[in-house]
Amino acid sequence: MTNIKTAMVGTPCQILAATKINRYEEETGGSPIDVKIGLFCMENFSYSYLEKYLKEQGIELYEVKEFRIDKGQFIAYLIDGNIFKIPIAETEPFTRKNCHICTDYTSDVSDISVGSVGSDENHSTVIVRSMKGKEILDDCVEKGYLTVEPLSKKGQNLLELIANKKISKNTKTYKKREAVARPVLSKRSISEEEFIEECKLCQFENLQNDVISVGSCVLCGACEYVCPIDAIQINRRKPVLKGKCQEDCHACYFACPRTFVSDDIYPADIDEKPLGNYLELYTVRADSIIGQDGGVVSSILVYLLENGIVDKVSIVGEDKDAPWRPQSYLTSSIQDVIAAAGTKYSTTTIGFKALEK
Repeated sequence: MTNIKTAMVGTPCQILAATKINRYEEETGGSPIDVKIGLFCMENFSYSYLEKYLKEQGIELYEVKEFRIDKGQFIAYLIDGNIFKIPIAETEPFTRKNCHICTDYTSDVSDISVGSVGSDENHSTVIVRSMKGKEILDDCVEKGYLTVEPLSKKGQNLLELIANKKISKNTKTYKKREAVARPVLSKRSISEEEFIEECKLCQFENLQNDVISVGSCVLCGACEYVCPIDAIQINRRKPVLKGKCQEDCHACYFACPRTFVSDDIYPADIDEKPLGNYLELYTVRADSIIGQDGGVVSSILVYLLENGIVDKVSIVGEDKDAPWRPQSYLTSSIQDVIAAAGTKYSTTTIGFKALEK
């Protein structure tokens, strides 16, 4: 594994996978991810269903420059300058059903979680979860990258309301699946010792049966990244095995966020805490970067690079052949970070696809 340190920006499932990869590095090989910035996330979307939906609206995918989510709206910016948008509440026709077993709205195992819910326009709500995250945010404020205020009680109540909605709705979904023998392993309480013992019995075939075939795969890319012989491939579709697993290798099963999750990572009572465990709640703005919700994530990434905390950060840019399809990559360039500011919709394997082993 490379010696560089990176910062990852990702959804709850991606952040959970990064956590598992580094926690069980003897099995997975670890990763260079040193700082985890989690995003608030209700659900993701399917490109195939989205393509069908847009066609019904008279729009072809090749006409789309990029997708964004902003202020409760799903927005498609077209190459001709027109804009198509609908409320998030109306995106059900192209929502990925695999997301409906996740109850984590605010990226509970990140160092810092960021989203717009609960804060005013041009601000972000920031949840500080770890001492590393606290040191980063405190230094960002001291050096003028960010301005912060305590999150208002009204803002916190709204955030908890949204988080509880996801918990309530998706708890019903995964319990229905479990009732008809479609396992949702990530929601089963299991000790650290039991987790390790179980995973050491499993390879890709088990991942296929327990996660992929039952509709739980979220295309995070963790299995592809940790495979020591590059036998697992994800090309915007479900993971597939090309060849045979290495003998006595269990890396993909340890890393996947939809296999078992130890109680040491997600405590058994985690769903009773809509915002997870945290140290501090803030509403935050970055005056130096113009970006969505105050440019907070971009400002933190710039701080990490300028102060040598990490060597590279993961961002999302355009695929040159298909502008509507975001592409994940690592960069050490401040200009790249600023140019990529803003939340983009993507089902690419953010963070992991770009990582260097």
